Amino acid sequence: MTGMYRLWPEPDAAPLTDDQVLDCYLPADRSRPQVRVNFVASADGAVTVGGYSAGLSGAADKRVFGLLRMVCDAVMVGAGTLRHEGYGAMRLDERRRAWRRAAGLPESPPLVLVSSRLELDPGSEMFTGAPTRPIVLTHGGSPADRRRALSQVADVLVHGDAEVDLAAALVELADRGLRQVLCEGGPHLLGSLTEADAVDELCLTVAPQLTGPGAGRITAGPPAAARALRLGHVLTADDNLLLRYVRA
Repeated sequence: MTGMYRLWPEPDAAPLTDDQVLDCYLPADRSRPQVRVNFVASADGAVTVGGYSAGLSGAADKRVFGLLRMVCDAVMVGAGTLRHEGYGAMRLDERRRAWRRAAGLPESPPLVLVSSRLELDPGSEMFTGAPTRPIVLTHGGSPADRRRALSQVADVLVHGDAEVDLAAALVELADRGLRQVLCEGGPHLLGSLTEADAVDELCLTVAPQLTGPGAGRITAGPPAAARALRLGHVLTADDNLLLRYVRA
């Protein structure tokens, strides 16, 4: 397994144990609703290589990716990213399911899909093979026939008239007990969450690559007000920086 080291706070020359790495990412208060966003970017700011995030993600990033899924209540992703990155049914391995059982959590967090047009196939494996019934967040202007079709395989929640009201949707998720929401992108969803002032934490892996021009940033969409963050920790592994920022 990739050795991971703490650079800040309390620098330590010894590799972190599994439990120490886990402690770095455990929610401080599970009862308080929180949106945590997880992304990987190159050293020169690219969010993809060749159009996909996989070209930036190494063993260290994948380790954190798995931990964040293990400790969350729900995984949120935009429909465009879901299609582009090829999401299937979201299943955790037995070790992570066992940890969740011991922590008093359901074995698998539900996948929460954010979609305006509902261009989603109800027969796809991400729905039919899901260990926990997925949730679809949409708005009142989305096609009613698609809402009906998707309601057979997912809970379809409608918030907003012409665009998804993410703030209201997050309140309903919290009312359902899904307080610790992990957002895995994409950039437009992060932009919308930022605009709604709904981001509490950003976990960002900086990959040791220069990709050159062409790729977008981790965020996209119309301009939004800047939001102040403070540094939570800095870890390193295989020349990657694993940064955690929290709401200031």
